[in-house]
Amino acid sequence: MTKQDFQPAPITVQQQPGARRSFHVAAFVLKRRAMPLPQTPALTADCVVVDPDRGVLMVRRKNPPYKGSLALPGGFVEIGETVEDAARRELKEETGLDAINLALIGVYSRPDRDPRGHTCSVAFLTRDAQGTANAGDDAEAVIWIKDIDGIEIAFDHREIITDALNLIR
Repeated sequence: MTKQDFQPAPITVQQQPGARRSFHVAAFVLKRRAMPLPQTPALTADCVVVDPDRGVLMVRRKNPPYKGSLALPGGFVEIGETVEDAARRELKEETGLDAINLALIGVYSRPDRDPRGHTCSVAFLTRDAQGTANAGDDAEAVIWIKDIDGIEIAFDHREIITDALNLIR
């Protein structure tokens, strides 16, 4: 900051009853400037749906990147939307399921996690999704997976699933 970033603003402190003297204090107040928004990673939300009998719900991606690969239901957070609402919306759009309760799994922000560019995902776990799972939006199919070993999974979703399962063990 430079001297031009400040402007003088006199502040007078009033004498309080019983005080011996009053005084004048000169202060400097930072000028208000509109700061441009920084370039930041795109924000996404992912949802891990776990059913004790069927396993983890995954979608087969209809679009690039990773077209045809298995992934978690999820997508980009819209302006004015919370990450929790985005996770619920994406789950509903891609699978038809409603997430009742969400628990935070973690935040995944490795710059190379998405080939389209730097994204930061907030991942949630739900164990009480309601409805019948059907592919919708950009999901080609919905599949329940009991064992993720040896299965090709898009993005860093294997890590997210592993972290989710470790939370409930």
